[in-house]
Amino acid sequence: MPGMIRPSNNASMAADLIIYNARIVNEGRIFNGSVLVKAGQITEVHEDSPGNNTLESYPAMQRLDAKGKYLIPGVIDDQVHFREPGLTHKGDLFTESRAAAAGGITSFMEMPNTSPPALSMDLLEAKYELAASKSLVNFSFFMGASNDNLSEIRKVNPKDVCGVKVFMGASTGNLLVDDPRALEGIFAESPALVAVHAEEESIIRANLHAYQQRYGEAIPVEAHPLIRSREACIQSTAKAIALALKYNTRLHVLHLSTAEEVGLFDNATPLTQKRITAEVCVHHLWFNATDYARLGSFIKWNPAIKEESDSLALLEGLKKKYIDLIATDHAPHTLEEKQRPYGQAPSGGPLVQHALPAMMEFVRQQKISLPELIQYMCHAPALAYHLEGRGFIRPGYRADLVLLDDQVEWAVKDQPIHYKCGWSPFRDHILHTAVTHTFVNGNLVFEQGVFHEGSRGERLKFDR
Repeated sequence: MPGMIRPSNNASMAADLIIYNARIVNEGRIFNGSVLVKAGQITEVHEDSPGNNTLESYPAMQRLDAKGKYLIPGVIDDQVHFREPGLTHKGDLFTESRAAAAGGITSFMEMPNTSPPALSMDLLEAKYELAASKSLVNFSFFMGASNDNLSEIRKVNPKDVCGVKVFMGASTGNLLVDDPRALEGIFAESPALVAVHAEEESIIRANLHAYQQRYGEAIPVEAHPLIRSREACIQSTAKAIALALKYNTRLHVLHLSTAEEVGLFDNATPLTQKRITAEVCVHHLWFNATDYARLGSFIKWNPAIKEESDSLALLEGLKKKYIDLIATDHAPHTLEEKQRPYGQAPSGGPLVQHALPAMMEFVRQQKISLPELIQYMCHAPALAYHLEGRGFIRPGYRADLVLLDDQVEWAVKDQPIHYKCGWSPFRDHILHTAVTHTFVNGNLVFEQGVFHEGSRGERLKFDR
C-alpha cells in the first residue's frame, strides 16, 4: 500500500527511512519539512523551501508521506506503574508498553512498587531484564527507597538508572519512608536524582480517622481530597524542598496537585540548571472535584484530584515555568477493584494511551500552544533527567518519532482500549487528535491502529 513501511525485527537494524510532507514540531517551532532516519538514528532534518526537493536527493530510501500531519519527538513519561513483577493481573510490561506506543509515548520510567518492590540492585536489574524482552518502547526503572536500604541506594549508577523513588506518603505498595534519619540519609547520599511522592502521612491518617469516626465504612469518594488533603501535600513538598536545599540533592517532586505548591518552586533558573524540579500529571489538569459525583473511584488518585482552581493554577504554573513537565502516573487496576467501596478501592488509573490526545485538547482550546505541549511532554523530561539522545528531533538523536492527525474526531469508548485492565477514565470523552504512527529507535511499532511487535525498546541512558 502507498505510504506503508515495515519494521525490522531488531532495534539495531531499523530500516532507512525518510518522513516527508510533515509539520515538524520541535524546539519551539512548527515548520514543514522532512526527517531522515538511518540505523535507528535521526541523521538529517530538512525544512522545506522553494526549489529544495529532499526526495530527489534520497531516491533509494523508504518513504513515508506524512500528508501534513504533525511530526513530534516521542513522548517521555517519567512516572508509570506497569505492575510487573507480581501484579500482572492489572498490567504488565508488554501490555502497558503497547498501550504507551499507541499513545505516542516512546520512553517510560517505571516506579518500584511492584511485588517484590525494587529495593535492591538485584531486583532492579531483574526488571530491566524483563523489559528488554517485553517492552515495545524504551525504559528505565526507579530504585525504591525504604527505611533501611540506603546501602543499596548507594550502589545506583546515575548513568543507567533514572533515579531513586521516595514515598513520603504511603500509596499502592506501601513503600513509606517515615524514619527521619532514613530520609535525611537518602537526600544526603543518593548518587542519583531523588523523586518524591510528597504527602504528609500523619495528616492523612488523622483525616482518615476522623472520616471513619463519622461515616464508618461508608466514606463518600468526594471525601478523598479532604482526607489526602492539600495541607498534607503542601507540608510534605515543603519538607522535601528543605531537605534538598540542605544537602544539594537533585530533587524531582512528582504529581503536584495544589495551587499552593506551585509557588514553592523556582521559575528563574533555566531547566538545565535546576536542582529542584516538579511535574503535573494529566489527570490533575483534566479532572477536578466536581467529577467525583460522576466518576467516583475511577478518578481516585494519590495525590487526590482537588478543586478546579487547583487545576487552573497548575496549568498556569506550567506556562510560567514553576512546573517543568507533564507525566501520567499511569497506574492500572482492574475494573472489579475500582468498583469497590471507597475505602477498598485502590488509587490510580490507566492513562498512557490517552494522555497525549487528551492534552491536545488543551491545544485545541488554546489553553497552551502545541510547541509548549511538546516542551512539557518531550523536551523537558529529557532535559530534567539528562537523557542521552532523546526528546528532540535532532541529527544524532534516536529516532523516537510520532505522527499526529489533528483533523479527526473520535469517541474513546468506540475505539480499542489497549490497557490490560480494559477501561479508561476518558471513556465518555470525545477527542480530536489521534496518534497514527509511533517509531521507537527508528522501528515502526504502531501504525493506524495496528501494532508491529517485532522490535523491543532500549534501556535509557543518562548524561550525568
